[in-house]
Amino acid sequence: MKHYSLLVIIFSLSTIFAYPAHAQSNRETEEWLALFNGKDLTGWDIKIAGSPLNENFKNTFIVKDGVLEVNYDEYERFNDEFGHLYYQKPYAYYKLRVEYRFTGEQLPGGASWNVRNSGVMVHSQSAASVELDQGFPVSIELQLLGGLGTKKRTTCNVCTPGTVVEMAGELNTQHCINSTSKTYHGDQWVTVEMLVLGDSVIQHVIDDEVVLSYEKPQIGGAFISKGMNGKDWEQFGITKREAWEAREGELLSAGYIALQAESHPIGFRKVELLNLEGCTDPAASNYKSYYVKSNNDSCKYD
Repeated sequence: MKHYSLLVIIFSLSTIFAYPAHAQSNRETEEWLALFNGKDLTGWDIKIAGSPLNENFKNTFIVKDGVLEVNYDEYERFNDEFGHLYYQKPYAYYKLRVEYRFTGEQLPGGASWNVRNSGVMVHSQSAASVELDQGFPVSIELQLLGGLGTKKRTTCNVCTPGTVVEMAGELNTQHCINSTSKTYHGDQWVTVEMLVLGDSVIQHVIDDEVVLSYEKPQIGGAFISKGMNGKDWEQFGITKREAWEAREGELLSAGYIALQAESHPIGFRKVELLNLEGCTDPAASNYKSYYVKSNNDSCKYD
């Protein structure tokens, strides 16, 4: 069994003993950022296909009782109003933790493959760059699936709208690749994590076990050549096809995080991020032992 761990950085004894025990503890304590504050949508942008930026069409995204909900109470039918809620700051090296659960029934009009189906997009294009009728951002999707009561249905899969990834040193052109997770039936809360290390490695994690790992996320794949599900790009809602084709093969080293709405209600109780990029100078007051990417312009000496 593979177990999840952050990259370990080894320091000399002289560096360790230069700081008192309480300082060492602070330097190792993980500082998680709550992207969702439990109260409102502060810090997030809304983009729903067919609606302009930050128009919350029919109150698709709401906060109720401390839960960020994808809500379809004001809809009668789903007509491809695929939506995403984008955190306003991009990240490159981080650990992401999301707690979610599916509830209720799928909205009429949603495709059969969208029953208990949602996702978290990473390395995504910005909300502002998404076209008016574009259904999905070019991104890497941590696919979230709920069990349907009987058969096996893994969660924590990866899907690739406008992208492709490598596995075992070779491009894997499947649009969705299943993880090795167990199936989560019913309306239970499920916690999943991602380790995102720029344009190198991405891992999907449940219960400290790596259930999927891949490398070199990049622009490309079937969505680039054919559009969504073999349809042309205009049906996918993208008119700037040539611009994306020109970037085919470009590695994705950073981007935005987005929560998905695609016809089945889902709630997010936690969306948390541990930034793995920061000051790696042990002499600085804001040094952290778990940083794996140096940004020493952020170092503080006080």
